[in-house]
Amino acid sequence: MLTLREICELTGVSRRAVQGYEKAELVSAIDRNERGYLLYDEKSKERIELIRLFQQLGFTIKEIQMIIDAPEDDVLKAALEARVEKLNEEKLEIDVLIEKAYRLIENLQ
Repeated sequence: MLTLREICELTGVSRRAVQGYEKAELVSAIDRNERGYLLYDEKSKERIELIRLFQQLGFTIKEIQMIIDAPEDDVLKAALEARVEKLNEEKLEIDVLIEKAYRLIENLQ
C-alpha cells in the first residue's frame, strides 16, 4: 500500500493532479491507514501513470474518461492512432519553424 505522497513521488504526478483524477472518478484510494492517510495499491499507481501518459499525449480528462475503461480495445486504439497522427502533423510544423529559426540565426552572423 502506498500513501498519496508516495504515489506522487513514484509517478511524478502532483497531489493536486491525483485529487483531480479522483474528482473525475478516474482513480480512487482503496483504503486509509491508521493516521487517516489515503492508500493506493500498485494497480492505482499504474492507472495514474497511464492517465498521465494520456495527458502528455494531449488527451483531455473528458477524453480519458471515455477511453480508459472502454469495453473494446478498438476505442482506445482508434483514439491513440488519431492522436499520433495529430502529433506527427504538429511535429512537422515544429520542424519547419525550427528550420526557419536556424535560417534567421545564420543571417544574424
